[in-house]
Amino acid sequence: MHSHTSSLSTQQLHDTSTVLRRLVQQIEQVIVGQRAAVDFAVITVAARGHLLIEDVPGTGKTMLARALARTLGCSFARIQLTPDLLPADITGSAIFNPRELNFSFHPGPIYAQIILADELNRATPRTQSALLEAMEERQITVDGTTHPLPAPFMVIATQNPVEYDGTFTLPEAQLDRFSMRIRLGYPGSSDELTILRTQRHTQPIDTLTAYTDAASIVAIQHIVQQIYVDPAIDEYVVALGTRTRQHADIVLGASTRALLTLIRIAQARALLGGRAYVLPDDIQAVAIPVIAHRIILSPAARMRNETPEQVIRDIVANLPITPNRNGWRG
Repeated sequence: MHSHTSSLSTQQLHDTSTVLRRLVQQIEQVIVGQRAAVDFAVITVAARGHLLIEDVPGTGKTMLARALARTLGCSFARIQLTPDLLPADITGSAIFNPRELNFSFHPGPIYAQIILADELNRATPRTQSALLEAMEERQITVDGTTHPLPAPFMVIATQNPVEYDGTFTLPEAQLDRFSMRIRLGYPGSSDELTILRTQRHTQPIDTLTAYTDAASIVAIQHIVQQIYVDPAIDEYVVALGTRTRQHADIVLGASTRALLTLIRIAQARALLGGRAYVLPDDIQAVAIPVIAHRIILSPAARMRNETPEQVIRDIVANLPITPNRNGWRG
């Protein structure tokens, strides 16, 4: 059997997965008791994606974004989104210089590598679309001139699911650009005690140092693409997507982009686990955070208080996996 995993040496695989695990450990010093969320954040970086964190205030969303930027050794900017924020407030603008009689470009906060877009649903659709171009094209256009954004480039957006006053629902196109949507939730009692005791006098983020740098992250993103995906895994993912499109409770199913993202995120999860190939487990573990925010439930399902998460969980639970003779290794 010809092996597809040969392009990645064992050493490369070991070194890269070690870096990813170290990143998780570093961030966990600050974000206590949220292992799954921290894993997902690191996986999203490795998969060259963007992350949406939906949660009530005070659960550590900003802290997670700052800890990630600091550990990665990347530049960080926080954009507080409000209804009166204009696209130019994010992208920057061309300013007339009377001495030189020309326009010079003054970049906005979007030119950092890790962007925290706080309360994304408070921005107007126009401002959201400026962010959309940045997320999708990794560039921004100001006055007809295109400016590339730094690499790696990642948007971590937050929205508060409780307050809907003065918010604009995120359009499907915008939601589809987020690789994953996660919720931090409140920590368990023992973790909360730890936080109260350790963060009373010092803030652990102040002791966080860069464990890696931008160039290494870009290299890891290339390695993720080399993680082997068996044809049977592709078929499984397509079957999953088809189920979402034919499901009685879903009016808008997963897009092709959603399925591509699902595989890329699964590749990153395999790498974090030290494997050079994707397992069905990887797909199942990330299906809800990758797909739930992209589907729209039928009014009848919403009346029954069904959630997208529950529907995806049921689809995954009932979708048979065709066993693979060679153990998924290629």
